[in-house]
Amino acid sequence: MTALTEEQLRIRGYLQSQAAKLGLAELVAKVRADQEQVRLAADSVPAARFTERPAAGEWSANEVMAHVVDGAVRVSAAIRSVLDSGALPPPLEDVIRRDVPSHSAGEWWAQLVAAREELWARLATATGDERLDITWPHMFFGPLNWREWLLFLRIHDLDHARQMQAIAGERG
Repeated sequence: MTALTEEQLRIRGYLQSQAAKLGLAELVAKVRADQEQVRLAADSVPAARFTERPAAGEWSANEVMAHVVDGAVRVSAAIRSVLDSGALPPPLEDVIRRDVPSHSAGEWWAQLVAAREELWARLATATGDERLDITWPHMFFGPLNWREWLLFLRIHDLDHARQMQAIAGERG
């Protein structure tokens, strides 16, 4: 991994400090509350244009939601694996797929909620301080422990919610 930029260091510092400072219930509440922004942003894109790319080389709202759901599934599985077995998860790549199925905003939202509910159920049985010595690399922010990865989901959601809000704005 190359040296982190100032912005990456700032975000990494946020992830580390807040993940260490907040209790597990507070971390879960933050991620849960802000995932709602994804639903609102996806719903703001007109259904007839949900699969259209706003410009060549840019993502459609459908592709953004596929990416958000894919990330939620993979990060949730990695966190559960660390908590359940202490095994180091495989590296998680920021995968951008262009061959995603077409779903409505509501269908993608249901998939995101389902993925997150599995995570919330597992975290409900966690103490919050177990296996924090296990880290695995984030491609932009370096090695993170499971609590930091959990908080990363919030940043990921908000970033892609803003992306879909921009798509909705471009599309009128």
